[in-house]
Amino acid sequence: MLENPVKKTVKNGGVSIGTMMFEFNTTGIGRIAANAGAEFAVYDMEHTGWDLESIRMLIATTPRPTLVPIVRIPTTHYDFISRTLDLGAMGIMAPMVESAEEAKLLVQSAKYPPIGRRGAAFSIAHDDYRTDPIPEIVRSSNEELLLIVQIETATGLKNLEQIASVPEIDVLWIGLYDLSNSLGIPGQTQHPEIQSAIDRVLAACRQHGKTPAVLVTSVEEGRAQIQRGFRLVAFGGDVWIYQTALKQGLAALRAH
Repeated sequence: MLENPVKKTVKNGGVSIGTMMFEFNTTGIGRIAANAGAEFAVYDMEHTGWDLESIRMLIATTPRPTLVPIVRIPTTHYDFISRTLDLGAMGIMAPMVESAEEAKLLVQSAKYPPIGRRGAAFSIAHDDYRTDPIPEIVRSSNEELLLIVQIETATGLKNLEQIASVPEIDVLWIGLYDLSNSLGIPGQTQHPEIQSAIDRVLAACRQHGKTPAVLVTSVEEGRAQIQRGFRLVAFGGDVWIYQTALKQGLAALRAH
């Protein structure tokens, strides 16, 4: 597996900034994001109609490792995890993780033995069809893979400490909008309950050696979250960035 610069950056205490993809499953979107300076792209399967064939195309046209392809799977099942990795994903994001058992399932499904039970297929897309020694591929894959669990439900927040203590999980990503829905305060990301949840996630990351991550929708919000301690930050998503830029440009021309 290629060296994962995003994992290296956050493991060494740095900040990595990328974006999310929900709408534009084109052969150019990965290169566009990379040339804009994004360090990672999260290709979303949870809230889109993208199937594994769409993900295959997106990863194949992503300039790895300049842009690290991460896939948010729709649910934490072995087949989604292992097949997505075989397509070349360098990171997996599992949504709505609510227990240590779910986090352990992610690890077991994503890592080769002796850490996990990922099935073996070599000289295919995930290793760029190379014929490197198999022990080196296994070692590299286990080391370079970035595993992300999302804390975004009341139950997940309740079980935060147990989830954070699972070895081989790299990142705790707080899903602010899903969490606000789950807590009965939809969209109120500045609510004291959400702010308290953020503090808890940041504290759990410090205690257990995980990287805290979050999605932001503006530069101002991103600066504030980085200042607060988040070190893996996704700046918006393709559809929102395009819509915002288009709206601003059209309004400016009409005003003129």
